[in-house]
Amino acid sequence: MRAIVQRVASASVTVDNVVVSQISKGLMVLVGVGTDDNVSDIETLTKKIVSLRVFNDDSSGAMWKKSVKDIDGEILCVSQFTLLANTTKGNKPDFHRAMSTEPSRQMYATFLERISQIYKPEKIKDGKFGAMMNVSLTNEGPVTFTLDSRKFEYVDQPATGGGGATSSKNRTSTETAQNGPPHPLMSGAPPQSK
Repeated sequence: MRAIVQRVASASVTVDNVVVSQISKGLMVLVGVGTDDNVSDIETLTKKIVSLRVFNDDSSGAMWKKSVKDIDGEILCVSQFTLLANTTKGNKPDFHRAMSTEPSRQMYATFLERISQIYKPEKIKDGKFGAMMNVSLTNEGPVTFTLDSRKFEYVDQPATGGGGATSSKNRTSTETAQNGPPHPLMSGAPPQSK
């Protein structure tokens, strides 16, 4: 299961020119369900979304100090099967990694139920599953994160190099961030603690 999480000042979903959901300050979350995802993936992802410290502490000005729970923010979730697309071959996306419609509908409903259980149900909003949606948002920062319940298992890349090479299936998000040049705001490298 994969999610794109964006810190927003506001966000909304429109279907057939009607606004079906909207939030103020909080998180916009696009959710993709993979073919073999299960309740364990839901548990991992929902806990991470609600606990991820992506907001600043307004009293001290410190960055990356507060979660959506800490600021009493809202969460707008939208089902997004295209997050599981394989785009490595040719120019047409391959969606075979995405769970089929009806099982995915059930998994997404379970995801919404679980995130409502661990946070405040009145703070959780939703798009319209399977509909053609227009999503509008104001991304603060911009701040955007990719969360994967399986640590990039959906990416099929062979191991490269000589002995001790690690395939992307076995690399954690921290290792991935450390392999690039560190930037305190955008690279995903952990901020320095004081």
